[in-house]
Amino acid sequence: MKRKGLILGITGQDGSYLAELLLEKGYEVHGLIRRSATGNTKNIDHLLGQITLHPGDLADSPSLYRIIQSLRPNEIYNEADQDHAGWSYDLVDYASDITGGAVGRLLEIIRQTDSKIRFFQPLTSNMFGIAENSPQNEATPLRPQSPYACAKAYAFMLTRYFRDVHGLFASCAIFYNHESPRRTQSYVTHKITRAAVRISMGLQDKLILGDLESKIDFGYAKEYVEAAWRILQLSAPDDFVIGTGEVHSVREFLEEAFRAVGLNASDFVESDPKLFRPGKTSTLVADYSKAKKAIGFEPKVTFTELVQILIDHDKEELQKERGRQG
Repeated sequence: MKRKGLILGITGQDGSYLAELLLEKGYEVHGLIRRSATGNTKNIDHLLGQITLHPGDLADSPSLYRIIQSLRPNEIYNEADQDHAGWSYDLVDYASDITGGAVGRLLEIIRQTDSKIRFFQPLTSNMFGIAENSPQNEATPLRPQSPYACAKAYAFMLTRYFRDVHGLFASCAIFYNHESPRRTQSYVTHKITRAAVRISMGLQDKLILGDLESKIDFGYAKEYVEAAWRILQLSAPDDFVIGTGEVHSVREFLEEAFRAVGLNASDFVESDPKLFRPGKTSTLVADYSKAKKAIGFEPKVTFTELVQILIDHDKEELQKERGRQG
């Protein structure tokens, strides 16, 4: 029989790539979809007919219980949450519940329905916040600096609790920033690449951002979701850091993006202190040596290649938009 995978947050960046991966590996793929996401299925439109979508919401325990109890999937990937650190400053209660508390709901439902289900919980390097060491590994103490990161830390502790106390196969990956063309425009990387392309096409005059000196460990999302799958194929549950092990500033990302369209970033970009986040973290960079040894994880797409992937996608999208407008 086909293995059955349930992806929560299937319409998002990681969820959609994960759906593709599971289909390639012969899984029967199911996804949870919220009512507010029914009109935003762009990332999975090409998969409709190959996957089964179920209405539900992380805030609604009965819907989660109904789906899990009826499907009894082999694996559950929780790619659904309020995953934007900036938004969490203004949505503290929502971020706490959907990003943190919902993980407890899911794991308790698994415990009550089928404790053999394997569960994957993605986390964020932002949990390290003001980090005591660099690079960070699985043993680095947590000191989050945003409500989003605090909620992820709670999700981490809940996953470990259900693993240690109730014996569930529940694993985590602490993901560093991972980008792709499927990132929404609320993220700085997509803001930059789209603006660079728009400016090169004469559709925009300038770009205003926050802290340009912030250093980030940028990776490619497709490689990270494959790591998630590999983690659930291990003989025992565990936690892993997934990143590239190198950092680049937002300014470097800007310069690379504008260079890719033949422009100089300094001619078009301004920094506004009003856009700086209230909680500043240390420079977060991954020590992924444990994942390299356990699952063979090794990032392949370089920083320059990643920026070019995003630029090429935005060029194609904007050219299509122009074509539709006549």
